[in-house]
Amino acid sequence: MKAVLALVIIYVGTFLVAIQGSSQSSVRAAAPDSVGAQDTASPKTPKAIDSIKEADIRSLMELIGVRDQVQDAVNSGSQQFREKLLATVPNNDQGQAFVNTWAIAYQKNYNVDQVLDQLVSIYDQHYTEDEIKGLLQFYGSPLGQKVAAEMPKIAHEVQVASREVSAKAAREALQAAKAQSPEVGRGARLGNGQRRMPLGDQAQNQTQAQTDPQQP
Repeated sequence: MKAVLALVIIYVGTFLVAIQGSSQSSVRAAAPDSVGAQDTASPKTPKAIDSIKEADIRSLMELIGVRDQVQDAVNSGSQQFREKLLATVPNNDQGQAFVNTWAIAYQKNYNVDQVLDQLVSIYDQHYTEDEIKGLLQFYGSPLGQKVAAEMPKIAHEVQVASREVSAKAAREALQAAKAQSPEVGRGARLGNGQRRMPLGDQAQNQTQAQTDPQQP
């Protein structure tokens, strides 16, 4: 039983990493500069998977709700990119509309089935047919179903706790660096930069900077 649980933990861990990686890379791959490169590059021929094993892998993914978890990762990635994008556009209705247009296109262009196909290949590489059947048996049990339901929640709570500790460590490290080199670190700060201002205020500040020689 311990061996099965250890295998489950490894499986869920690699699954979450794969999902997060695919969510992050999808937006980079959708950038205009990379579209042409993808079109011209020769696609890699996927390794043939035994049809019975592939069916078992897909049954396992359906049993533990992989599609829903991928979609949750897409939504999370969309929100993260949305916040970053909001910091780079005018803080007005036009800027908000621009970000909304991007968010709709992002959700439409994200191919969940393609991610699932990639995960099938990944699991085929890391698990034998017997291990897949063992996971099917485990996740078909009441305990396995609870693991499938609770692991995404646990993973989220782990991420939250990790971010809190990371943020505290980053703030303390920045304070220490500023204390050591106050002149260099005077304007150093953590985060995405200053708060966005409405477009009118940006134009006004630019005009002031051009007319006022004392303006920094």
